[in-house]
Amino acid sequence: MHKRISNVISGCLLAAGLVSGAAMAQQSAAPAAAPQAAAPAANYSDVQLKQFVNASQKVAMISQEYTPKLEAAKDDAGKKQVFEEADAKMVDAVHKEGMTVDQFNGINQALQQDPKLVERVQQMVQ
Repeated sequence: MHKRISNVISGCLLAAGLVSGAAMAQQSAAPAAAPQAAAPAANYSDVQLKQFVNASQKVAMISQEYTPKLEAAKDDAGKKQVFEEADAKMVDAVHKEGMTVDQFNGINQALQQDPKLVERVQQMVQ
């Protein structure tokens, strides 16, 4: 489960960066780029990208809500409980936008590697 929430959180952070500014999003995403081949931007429809944007915004809100709770947890068991609750809510938010976590993560990875895709998503956010 830790991998799932980490990937979802990285997606939400990227989306938050897209909302706050193009240059910042590209700079923050570039160092995190994995050495995996990204699908070309043309492979994602506007509908898929809009789903990603909507899911990312919801996941960012959940992350903001749960970060203080996670930091306030006194022991590993408490942190695990908060972590799992946040994970479930984030995954649910992604699913409610009509996406799987794998689809969400795939777009997130592609955004980290494809500046043209970042531009398309930025236009949707504006």
